[in-house]
Amino acid sequence: MKKTIIKNVGLYQDHVIKEHQNIEITDDRISGFPTDKDLLDRVYDETLDGHGMLATPGFVNTHNHIAMTVFRSYADDMNLMDWLQTKIWPAEDHLDSDVVYNQTMLGIAEMIRCGTTSFADMYFFMDDTARAVAESGIRACLSRGMTGITPSAETALKENRQLFLDWHKKGDGRITVMLGPHAPYTNTAAYLQRVVALAKELGAEIHTHLSETKGEVEECRKKYGKSPIAWFDELGLFDTGCLAAHCVWVDADDLDIMARKHVRVAHNPGSNLKLASGIAPIGKMLEKGITVGLGTDGASSNNNLDIMEEMHLAALIHKANTLDPLVIPAETAVNMLTEGGAKALGYTDIGRLETGYKADITLIDRSGLHWYPRNDQMSLLAYAANSFDVDTVLVNGKILLRNKEFTTIDIEKIKHEAERTKNKLFASL
Repeated sequence: MKKTIIKNVGLYQDHVIKEHQNIEITDDRISGFPTDKDLLDRVYDETLDGHGMLATPGFVNTHNHIAMTVFRSYADDMNLMDWLQTKIWPAEDHLDSDVVYNQTMLGIAEMIRCGTTSFADMYFFMDDTARAVAESGIRACLSRGMTGITPSAETALKENRQLFLDWHKKGDGRITVMLGPHAPYTNTAAYLQRVVALAKELGAEIHTHLSETKGEVEECRKKYGKSPIAWFDELGLFDTGCLAAHCVWVDADDLDIMARKHVRVAHNPGSNLKLASGIAPIGKMLEKGITVGLGTDGASSNNNLDIMEEMHLAALIHKANTLDPLVIPAETAVNMLTEGGAKALGYTDIGRLETGYKADITLIDRSGLHWYPRNDQMSLLAYAANSFDVDTVLVNGKILLRNKEFTTIDIEKIKHEAERTKNKLFASL
């Protein structure tokens, strides 16, 4: 049994920040918040000095295609469908396990450095993604992307099933698995019904893209006489639990369905802006009690995996969105980064700094000039703080980043392998 103490730290708990607190960790869970007096007769295996730091629940990235780091800066300034059809999909035909594993390690390193402790991913060669997750120490919810209209449809379904059997709740419980039907426009009703049947067989939830663009919604209404969300509801894709990415073009009827079926939303403001998809009505979702977390999407669609940047965007752009009546305050933006994100991925013991919860913790250095004057620290966290402030990251009580240095991965090797596999991929195009 390992005992760790984080001493004299600012603590984000119950939506407020309390100073001069101590966090006790036993093995992989928070075991209490002892007073300084309590510490006089206790011995710990590991002591972290939290002076000047702010402890928050580990950040959660609710939607990603992590190995797409290989396409960072490759195909910029395009709208979604042109970007996919003319650049990304043809290049993805040349991916292999070597590329995916090494690009995943790059993305994991970037996320850890930015304070992320958990992420959701949908892509290909997911065994290699799972292996990278297991080795690095981060937490992840994985799914194999499935497109029912392509020649790989049958293989993808079998691979997602095997991914669940091989990896669900593995890696010290850090890895969970969902099924990943890509989107309405890349699947057929018959194929999606098979996905639903498999989800029920395995007890698996579903991770998908929904209502990302206006064109997607218009095409679905033309083809099926209903919105993508109404169509997915009719097919039963929400019946075992669903994480839906984007949900930009949704109307009142869609929101009613999402609330009734407890669809959780992965909001990707940076990707939605860069790919000109639009601004999701997050205020309306929150008013209906819909769970909303934040995602970066792939590094190629957003240029980085900095989830704090997504929090800033969420807090800022929704104040300017006159079509969405609810302004998102700083506290709500921080919650989407932490507890909301954890709920979006189906976690029940992550996302809060509470006794009994997993010790997924991010320590933020508050010594920077942008942290002064301290009129409202919640506002500073939502608007002024940045990922360079992240000092220490713990997952399951294990330190993955200490004093801004990685403890579980060789960052120079990761950068070298990322460049090597990028060159290998593009040489084949």
